Amino acid sequence: MENYQKLLEKTILSIPAGTVPKLLLHSCCAPCSSYVLEYLSQYFEITVLYYNPNISPQEEYEKRIAEQEKLVQELKTIHPLHFLAGSYDQSEFFNLTRGLESCPEGGERCLLCYRMRLEKTADFAKIGDFDYFTTTLTISPMKNAEVLNTIGSELGKIYGVSHLSSDFKKKEGYKRSITLSHDFGLYRQDYCGCIFSKPK
Repeated sequence: MENYQKLLEKTILSIPAGTVPKLLLHSCCAPCSSYVLEYLSQYFEITVLYYNPNISPQEEYEKRIAEQEKLVQELKTIHPLHFLAGSYDQSEFFNLTRGLESCPEGGERCLLCYRMRLEKTADFAKIGDFDYFTTTLTISPMKNAEVLNTIGSELGKIYGVSHLSSDFKKKEGYKRSITLSHDFGLYRQDYCGCIFSKPK
């Protein structure tokens, strides 16, 4: 399997001295984004895109997006952080995954959900003239970095924006995200987001 952390480091090393590329970062939640923002903001000017129509119920979505905005405002970084709220229409997720309600976590339903969110990110990145796009999803021990990077690379070619390879769980990234979540008092949810992943 490809070492996506090493690919990320190679990209960072290739950034010309004195330049700060623009990165559009899809975030699934504030806790997962914490380490990613701390790490990547050393090298990029980041806009956090919060586009997650899979999250149910709406009250949960509103709680998570508020936590994300709070972190963007409070995290001290070398380069500026910005926030962009995507649309929230649960029908986008339900229409996409109809018939796959009983799929296990990490199965076909999840793959479609990953692609939906990454495709929206790639589209926004193209419209906003960003240099790169990526997602925080690879920080989760429950998410397959190879699958996510493959989707991101395919979409980068389609939309003409470079996908930033990542496996943020490497270098103890997930562990650091837990520490930062505690430091900032962030709400840590107990399920991925959609109603099918919610504990019974």
